[in-house]
This record gives sequence, structure tokens and C-alpha cells, in this order.
Amino acid sequence: MQYSVQIITVSDRCFRGEREDLSGPALASYVEKAGYDLLPPVLVPDEQDQIEAALLAACAADAALVLTTGGTGFAPRDVTPEATLAVCERMVPGIPEAMRAASLAITPRAMLSRAAAGIRGRTLIVNLPGSPKAALENLTPVLPTLAHGLNMLRDDSPQDCSALALSKQI
Repeated sequence: MQYSVQIITVSDRCFRGEREDLSGPALASYVEKAGYDLLPPVLVPDEQDQIEAALLAACAADAALVLTTGGTGFAPRDVTPEATLAVCERMVPGIPEAMRAASLAITPRAMLSRAAAGIRGRTLIVNLPGSPKAALENLTPVLPTLAHGLNMLRDDSPQDCSALALSKQI
């Protein structure tokens, strides 16, 4: 099944036009080659309310996967993980753990990532670093497994025993 992906670049300088967004297009090319459908890219400043609004809009547009790039470090304005935590209903800690583990094989700075991942409705949100190189290094080891997660997340069949029990009573 082919899923839609929304890429959200979080960067004050890119938003103000002081720097070109290189991470968003790099991620777009990568996921498109992997067979995902791309939604129009979004660019927001490092403002938690604007990041949250972009995440909520992507979920409302029924994006299966939202990839954010930027705002996952230690700088005071790096608030992408906080915005992600604010909008997600369930967290998926294994994804950022796997990304950090893979990235640690490349650089010890990987341990400084505060990236988060979570689910809102039928949408999986994954935070990635802001540089194109680091974003791709973090996404590459997890993207093949994300497809399985999206298959489970987007399945319309009953997922819990209470729904099954209720259907048997009727």
C-alpha cells in the first residue's frame, strides 16, 4: 500500500528566507524513491504553537506519516519534540531509540538528539535532525520498518477485544 508523507521543516532561518531548506527536499526525494506519496511541504519557524498547528493540519489531511526536520537539539528554540509530545496521543519511543543507536555508529553527537515519535489518530509523526545528512542518516535505518507500523496503524479492521466481543453480541 502506498502512503502519504507530509514533510515539515522547522527552521527560523529558512522561514525568514535567510537560508535555503535543504533537508525537506532531501527527505522528499528519499521517501518518494521509497514509494511514498508526497503532500506539499510545509515550512514553519521554531515556534511551538506553529509547529503544533502544522502537525495537526497534517493529521487532519490524513497524512499517514509526518516527518519533521529541525528543532531537535539543545538550543533554547529547539522545541519540535515538545510540539510533537503535545499533539500525540501515544508515543513510539523505539523509533528515536533506533535512530540514535544507528546514528551513534556515525557520530557521538547522536546522543544529543531529543527527537521524538508518536501517533495521533492514524498518523505517525517522526522527528528528524535539521541537517540533510543527519536527517537521512536517521531515517534510513527505520524507514523500512515504518511501513509495517503504518500497515497496522492504518488498518480499518477492529483492533481490540472489546470491539470483537461487541460484534459477537449483536
